[in-house]
Amino acid sequence: MPRPPKTRWVEDLPNVSLFKPAGIPMRQLGEVTLTIEEFEAIRLKDLEGLEQEECAQRMQVSRPTFQRILVMAHQKIAEALVEGKAIRIEGGNYQVAKRHFRCASCGYEFEEPFGTGRGCDMECPQCHQKMVYRADDGAGEETSERHCKRRGHGWDK
Repeated sequence: MPRPPKTRWVEDLPNVSLFKPAGIPMRQLGEVTLTIEEFEAIRLKDLEGLEQEECAQRMQVSRPTFQRILVMAHQKIAEALVEGKAIRIEGGNYQVAKRHFRCASCGYEFEEPFGTGRGCDMECPQCHQKMVYRADDGAGEETSERHCKRRGHGWDK
């Protein structure tokens, strides 16, 4: 019995879930389904231009698994383009990877995808102060402030 597939991490869900050839009603079209993780693989590799190793790390899968996901996505997109089919983006085995942040200045809470790399330099989207800390890791304002100061990013109060 094969083991269940590992959950793939995606940084955000697509804004649009269906693409179709212009001028042809959906009832006359065939359809291919691109999973959310296949969409993420296309986004990371083809749109962001990352190396496969980094893409695999961001999705938290092995490089060979990432390669298989990417190949399946390319095959499905090619089928849709060549045969004039609609592409529906849905389903799969994924989890949205977001971190929760809180501003120590105004208390505003917001989410950012993993891998933004902004860390201690993050600015609050509401008050624009750089007094933001992770709210989802059990670390409070004081712990995050000490961490940022220790790394040379002290807050200006």
